[in-house]
Amino acid sequence: MGSDTRARLLEAAAQLFREQGYAATGLKQVTAEAGAPWGSLYHFFPGGKEQLGAETIAHSGGRYLRLFDLVYGREGNDAAGSVRAFFQLSVDALEKSGWADGCPIATVALEAATTSEPLRHACAEVFASWRTATARHFASAGVEPAEDLAIYVLSAFEGALILSRTSHDTAPLRVTAEIVARTIGDHTPRSTA
Repeated sequence: MGSDTRARLLEAAAQLFREQGYAATGLKQVTAEAGAPWGSLYHFFPGGKEQLGAETIAHSGGRYLRLFDLVYGREGNDAAGSVRAFFQLSVDALEKSGWADGCPIATVALEAATTSEPLRHACAEVFASWRTATARHFASAGVEPAEDLAIYVLSAFEGALILSRTSHDTAPLRVTAEIVARTIGDHTPRSTA
C-alpha cells in the first residue's frame, strides 16, 4: 500500500510539473491528484517539495529513458529512424494533450536551474543519463562521433519541443526531426544506414 501511494504521488507530481511547472504546483494539489492523504506526502518526502521535485525528476527521467530504449529496440529501426520515431512520440503527446504535455525535466530545469541546487543536480543527472544512452545506441550502430551527436540530438529535441509547445504548432518538432534524422544518417556507415 505504501509503495503504491508513493508511486501515485510521484506520478501526480510528474504530470503536474509537465503541465504547469514546478513553482505553480502546490503540494495539496499533488496529494489531491494522487488521491493520497496529506500526511503521506511528508511521510514519503520528509524534505518537502524540493525532495519530491528531485525524486520526481529522477522518476520521470527513468521512464523517458526506458521509452527511448524501447524505441531504439524496435526491430527495423536504424539510428536515424529511432530518432525520428522518438520525436514523433512527442508530436503525438503534444497534440493529444492540447499542448500541455512537455518534457518534465526541461520544464523544471528552466525554472529551477538557478534557484535550487538539488533540482538542478537532479535535472543534470537525468540529461546526462539520456545523453549517455543516446551515445551508446549511436556507437553500437556505428554512428560517430556518438557523444557529440548525442548532445546535438538532445539539444535539438528539447529546443524543438519548447518551440512547438509555446507556438501550439508541431512544425518545429517535425522539421527538426527530419534534419536531425538526416544528420544521423549522414554519420551512419552505409552498410547499416
